[in-house]
Amino acid sequence: MNSILKNTELATTTSFNHWMTDKQLEAFGKELTALREETLKEVGQEDADYIRSIIRKQRVCEISGRALIHFSMNPITWLAGVGLLSVSKIMENMEIGHNVMHGQYDWMNDPKLNSQTYEWDTVCDSESWRKTHNYEHHTYTNILGKDRDYGYAVLRLSDDTPWKPRHLFQFINYGLLSVFFQWGVGLHELESERIRRGEIKIKDKVPFLKRIGKKASRQVLKDYIIFPALAGPFALKVLAGNAMANLGRNLWASTIIFCGHFTQDAHTFTQEECENESQGAWYLRQMLGSSNFTGGRWLHIMSGHLSYQIEHHLFPDIPAHRYPKMSLKVKEICDKYGVPYNTNSFGKQYLSVLKRVLQYSLPDKKRPLDKNDNSAGPLLPS
Repeated sequence: MNSILKNTELATTTSFNHWMTDKQLEAFGKELTALREETLKEVGQEDADYIRSIIRKQRVCEISGRALIHFSMNPITWLAGVGLLSVSKIMENMEIGHNVMHGQYDWMNDPKLNSQTYEWDTVCDSESWRKTHNYEHHTYTNILGKDRDYGYAVLRLSDDTPWKPRHLFQFINYGLLSVFFQWGVGLHELESERIRRGEIKIKDKVPFLKRIGKKASRQVLKDYIIFPALAGPFALKVLAGNAMANLGRNLWASTIIFCGHFTQDAHTFTQEECENESQGAWYLRQMLGSSNFTGGRWLHIMSGHLSYQIEHHLFPDIPAHRYPKMSLKVKEICDKYGVPYNTNSFGKQYLSVLKRVLQYSLPDKKRPLDKNDNSAGPLLPS
């Protein structure tokens, strides 16, 4: 336990005071806000050059990939095309689309990079994403019953969800969700679990269904009809290549996103704990509910810098390529206030995700106890 926690007069207004007093939370929040303001002063041409260079690389990968798939004369060049198209789709979704739609480049006043008008290369329409992810997930991060991204309504990841026999098979659901991830994200706003429970009716979702229908039709038309048709007698080869590229993007995106909040050291929160939350407590919740992973520069780029999920949740509208530098100061602040900074190698974080999915598939009495499990419960520091 850190020295600060030992020396404080414990206040009782919120359960976040298990970690800090109100005064400490206020100071903690001010230091993070100061880091945000300091970084915003530096945002400028360097950031514009960065995102435009990423877009150029993404377009080269897409054109090269589609050309190789179309004109390949052997499996090796076809696979190279699939690989390049997969990389292109990952870059477009993660480092470009996700970050642009968070408003990280709105200050450029470039209509092609505006958060309100950008439409990315995936089934999920941007209006739905801004509601379910940019607002709901980032506002209610890891609050059970409020953050529907936590488990995506198909996975049991904490004791707050009562165990049922169907959870024995949730690893299969996890695999299916990863394979069809863009469809899972695209249909997230449907709130199928609430429809099943009778809380809302399907007719309430007609406006959404019309939007997702239009967006999904465009995506299917592009990848599975127009581009294959352009290849004439080689249409099946192109159709298969596009399907493989989409699969690669789905598996990669789901893996990165699951590592952000479903690791064993990622905390969850009850709605009661987060009532009347101060700015400092909000920062603390974002930190405790998020997980980073380490790796090389291109691993960070291909993850959309969600490898710095902690910094992303603290500062979602700051250009993501600045997170590595910001993380140094965030770690210092964490150390100062005794807040754990959840990071590990990519492989170890992903294994901990798989372990959590498997553990909570078992009945409570059968599940092995894990001292590192930080799922819902009192926010007591360890």
